[in-house]
Amino acid sequence: MKIIETIPMKQWISNLTDWITDNFEFLFEPIKDNLGAFIEWLSETLQWINPWLFIALIAILAFFITGKRIGLAIFAFIGLWFIFNQDLWQDLMDTFSLVITSSIISVVVGVPFGIWMAKSRVVEAIITPVLDFMQTMPAFVYLIPAVAFFGIGMVPGVFASVIFAVPPTVRFTNLGIRQVSKELIEASEAFGTTGFQKLFKVQLPMAKKTIMAGINQTVMLALSMVVIASMIGAEGLGQKVIESLSRNNVGLGFVAGVSIVILAIIIDRFTQSLNTQKGE
Repeated sequence: MKIIETIPMKQWISNLTDWITDNFEFLFEPIKDNLGAFIEWLSETLQWINPWLFIALIAILAFFITGKRIGLAIFAFIGLWFIFNQDLWQDLMDTFSLVITSSIISVVVGVPFGIWMAKSRVVEAIITPVLDFMQTMPAFVYLIPAVAFFGIGMVPGVFASVIFAVPPTVRFTNLGIRQVSKELIEASEAFGTTGFQKLFKVQLPMAKKTIMAGINQTVMLALSMVVIASMIGAEGLGQKVIESLSRNNVGLGFVAGVSIVILAIIIDRFTQSLNTQKGE
């Protein structure tokens, strides 16, 4: 015998989701249309570039961004050539478009929230458990509201990726600003800087290395969502992995998985190199 009756939490959440979907459809539809159009334009633009030219540009950029070290350039050239050779170039561009879009939105949202947390203990106390919830919730769960709000396709994939990927940027921005030396803050205040000047000329530049580390984690988390996002219609390399599962095609799954790993390594090394350069 139950001492307390079962709390109808499932029904409450379902009702809340239905209410949000019905009452904010005017907001979701423009986001879906405009964001979907942007992702499609970005993917088509990247595909318009000759693959060999794209590969060469990435290899050259890798050479200079790593301080003229040849290792990443060679890996990028061979890795991207391998993906092109396996007829997965279009899927790579779709995945790259999803990651870029998700990462940009995550950074645009995450940095201001991180600054807000750094400026207020109350805001930090409120947002921290929210971030904990976002990071510990299984990623598959984010697909449910994404589909409810935006249907299927690339846009709900971006929505789920942003929720999953934004916490590191918020946390590291907050951490970086709070770690700025109090002596520097006091010195800037002594010279009569405004709050805006202090933020953009002292705190953010000094916290840049930490913030970049958070952005690196955000980009990698966005990339890790490509397979999960493909379950709700997001195109790209993740879709090939899902297809290989449904058809029990080990070869296709392996090649698509290796392609995702290649992309992940290139993006990770690029962002780490940028962080090192900015921190020097």
